[in-house]
Amino acid sequence: MRREIGLLLLVSAVVLSGCNSHDNGSIKQGANESQSSPVKTGTERGTKTEGPEMKTWSSENDEVKVSVVKVSKYNTPEVVSVEVDGVKKEFNWRVAEDPRIFYIDVTGDTKPEAVIITNLGRGSDSSIDELHVLNSSDLSEIKVPNYEEVSANIETNVTKAKDGRLTITIEAQGKEYEFNDTVVYPGLDVQDKVLFGGTVTYGLEKQTLFSYLGGSIGTSPIYVTEILVTYKFDSSKNEFVVDHISPKSVSEK
Repeated sequence: MRREIGLLLLVSAVVLSGCNSHDNGSIKQGANESQSSPVKTGTERGTKTEGPEMKTWSSENDEVKVSVVKVSKYNTPEVVSVEVDGVKKEFNWRVAEDPRIFYIDVTGDTKPEAVIITNLGRGSDSSIDELHVLNSSDLSEIKVPNYEEVSANIETNVTKAKDGRLTITIEAQGKEYEFNDTVVYPGLDVQDKVLFGGTVTYGLEKQTLFSYLGGSIGTSPIYVTEILVTYKFDSSKNEFVVDHISPKSVSEK
């Protein structure tokens, strides 16, 4: 349900904007997105064919290539192929804007993986990224917890004082955080929980995968918290798990 709410917020933005955006989804709070091998973000190597434009994007040194196979009726890619070292595989991924593509070791086994960050759509109050990590030898996808799985383990509570000020309590990984929002919302009806799914931004820095999850109140929505989540690879499970969760009030940014 949370995922459906987030996606519904994006539908109108994708259709109306035609997916044209100059925001590359860079990480906020002053964190610089970096990696050992830079990428050609949005580099188009494909050529136009009859009908919809079929694009190809690649990593810095062309180790990873992502090509459009099929587009939707809105001319948005919905099936792409990924190719690494001659191995090619198709995926049902929606790509609303140029993906960010990396070829770097994020599992700690000294072998680089293909890391691809796509965006489902972007609006004035919403933006949802998806993160895909592929084994470079066979292009099997390595699981990374999505925002629904992460937020399911975050407890929140919102209380509103008579003067309209909010107190937001967040509990994650055994720690409790409390924020007193300095903004007054005298006429706003708010739910007693923070909602997630409106903004999800993934990034990569120094071989560490991370995300920012926006937490909101109201139906507008009004964002009151941003949660930094870092991930680590669990070799026993052969998948990524949450390493650290760090909430922050948006008023602190």
